[in-house]
Amino acid sequence: MKTEVVRKNNMEIAVVKSDEVLITDVQSALDFIMTVKYETGCMNIAVNKEAVINDFFILSTCLAGEILQKFINYGMRFAIYGDFSSYTSKPLKDFMYESNRGRDIYFQPTASLAVEKLAGTEGGQQLKHTKEDEEDL
Repeated sequence: MKTEVVRKNNMEIAVVKSDEVLITDVQSALDFIMTVKYETGCMNIAVNKEAVINDFFILSTCLAGEILQKFINYGMRFAIYGDFSSYTSKPLKDFMYESNRGRDIYFQPTASLAVEKLAGTEGGQQLKHTKEDEEDL
């Protein structure tokens, strides 16, 4: 795990990159939160999607909700960055889209865009809905 603290818009954001899966369940998410907070003092964390177990992105496992609730409970703002194009689940796309419209949880294609969102500056991208998606809403 490599962690870099980025300062933007008077905020410090811990940007984590890992080749191994760090977040596999609720307990590992808590360990991750506490480790990053202790090592950096940051309340904003961006992590590459490869550091998050793939089951997180299968909403029926309820893992995403349980893990993200821990980030919220501990007052952390969180972004996952990476290529999400391989996910075809409409509920997952909707979940990511709505998260990106909020203030605490983001899904962004790059680390720099994740930092932009967490810093509250312009530049973060909404994951786009297609015309077909809009008709289903």
